[in-house]
Amino acid sequence: MKNYKREFMGELLGTFILVLFGCGTVANSILFDSYQGIVQIALMWGIGVSLAIYITRHLSCAHLNPAVTIAMAANGRMNIRKVPAYLAAQFSGAFLAGIVLYGLFAANISEYESINGIVRGTPESMAVAKMFGEYYQSAGGSAAVSMPIAMAAEGLGTFLLVLMIFGMTEGCNLGKPDNNLAPLFIGLSVSSSTCLVGPLTQAGLNPARDVGPRLAAWIFGWGSAAFPDSTGGFFFVYMLAPVIGALLAGTLFTGVLQNLMQQQKEECCTGRAKPDREACGCGDRSSCNENN
Repeated sequence: MKNYKREFMGELLGTFILVLFGCGTVANSILFDSYQGIVQIALMWGIGVSLAIYITRHLSCAHLNPAVTIAMAANGRMNIRKVPAYLAAQFSGAFLAGIVLYGLFAANISEYESINGIVRGTPESMAVAKMFGEYYQSAGGSAAVSMPIAMAAEGLGTFLLVLMIFGMTEGCNLGKPDNNLAPLFIGLSVSSSTCLVGPLTQAGLNPARDVGPRLAAWIFGWGSAAFPDSTGGFFFVYMLAPVIGALLAGTLFTGVLQNLMQQQKEECCTGRAKPDREACGCGDRSSCNENN
């Protein structure tokens, strides 16, 4: 771990920032009715992601998401030896953000519970606990969305997000944004995916973002309401499905789309009798190349 201190700090700080801003937005929506509709909340999540990437991408590669890290490692885009440090940092950063979030809003949460007659730890308290972790169940504990549909939604949302990340950081992609603008577009990808699947699952799309704050809620008295699904839906929907979606996206991009982009860019290289892949910029990942 000590060999990757810089990467650990980057992932911890970046994940802390995005979860604090994102979950803070949800908290303000629940406690103060500060936002009207999912679009505003989704945009704030996207802004939080963009800011987190900008401040940390030269410390780590700003994955800030275990699903992204696993997809990158599985497709040869990062040194697999760094994976444990990245995952530990991401989960730790998300957990710390949950702790800070509760400390910031503890008095307001208690007041909200008192006004609305909510007893913390009961199924009804999920209406408050969702500012920490995500739920595909209703506040009363029933399944508003079936587990298979919830898994499909989380998998699809993460698939789209990771596909965008791979595409925006691949040198062969003639349509990718400038390196300095890529974090903004990745943030918009988060916002778009959130708008798509958020009404079904709250759009976790990130195992660390879900587990860290959810653990904080469990510690601060929500108990079984923090982990309400006795059939394992928490794990399958918010941890396994995003990883599967990310792996599928990485495989599709690396195995199919990247090769097509390489061919196109080589054809577009001018003044070369035999276009050279490296000279054309193919394989240059604009955000970070961790294979070295």
